[in-house]
Amino acid sequence: MSVKERLKSDLIKAMKEKDTFKRESLRFLMSAIKQVEVDQRVELNDDDIYKIIQKSIKQRLDAAKQYKEANRDELHDKEIKEAEILQTYLPKQLNDKEIEDILKNIIDEIGATSMKDMGKVMKIATKKMSSLADSKRISQIVKQLLS
Repeated sequence: MSVKERLKSDLIKAMKEKDTFKRESLRFLMSAIKQVEVDQRVELNDDDIYKIIQKSIKQRLDAAKQYKEANRDELHDKEIKEAEILQTYLPKQLNDKEIEDILKNIIDEIGATSMKDMGKVMKIATKKMSSLADSKRISQIVKQLLS
């Protein structure tokens, strides 16, 4: 089952169960996916949808951080809960050790030796791990390995 089919199925399930919070979260995500499909006139594959989900999660977490700083705990909690719902639609995320192992292989393959090679490493790494790890985490680990 594709991610899009799973989202549609879970949206219908949330409507039947009268889970308005999950329903609204999924509707928002589905509309973001539909917007990209209409704008680009393409049918998105799972990897493209994962990128949209990751972007939505990042937006939720950034908003939650701002709400926390403004002492708006109810809005902070809402954003965190939405991010948690969206997170369930991503593949299992790699831990730092797994990312490091993959990056060491990439560094060995291309013969990277210094920070000058970071761009080359990141290009390959983000392709390999795009839906499995956040690019910010990948970047931090590449910096550690190359410095």
